Amino acid sequence: MFIEASDIEAADALADLWVRLADEQRQHGSQLRTEANRETIRESILRAIVTEGLFVARAEPDDGIDADAGTILGFVMFSTESKSFETTVSRGTIQNLYVRPEYRNRGIGSELLDTATAALEDRGIEVVKLDVMADNEAAARFYERHGFEPHRVQLAKRVESDNHSKDRG
Repeated sequence: MFIEASDIEAADALADLWVRLADEQRQHGSQLRTEANRETIRESILRAIVTEGLFVARAEPDDGIDADAGTILGFVMFSTESKSFETTVSRGTIQNLYVRPEYRNRGIGSELLDTATAALEDRGIEVVKLDVMADNEAAARFYERHGFEPHRVQLAKRVESDNHSKDRG
């Protein structure tokens, strides 16, 4: 397995993988539509490729992974944070990290995360942040093993549930 910067020819395949990622996140409460966002994520993927913010893990011959050489096993998208507010540290964001389920638990996600983190550090970033769905315990454990810890907690509620209770008394 090797990690490399992606090229634009992989954009459609990466959009397919993002749809799989988004589908998986629905079981953890994600509210993103999957297929409806395919073109939007494809455009984001292309921007990430052009700005050198996307790496892919690919299978190699004889690497012990049951995949054809060159097959995309997973990807990571990342960027530096825009400077709309002054902060005490420079921050980068991991927007998406995905490894195909059949290739998980082989260190691929760790390699992708480490590669993205190193690229952000090379750009002068001091803190890397990311979001994890609140009930995705496996993902939270993965990131905690890599030194991530809670920084902010985002809370949400459905508005209509509150309106229904007000209507009833």
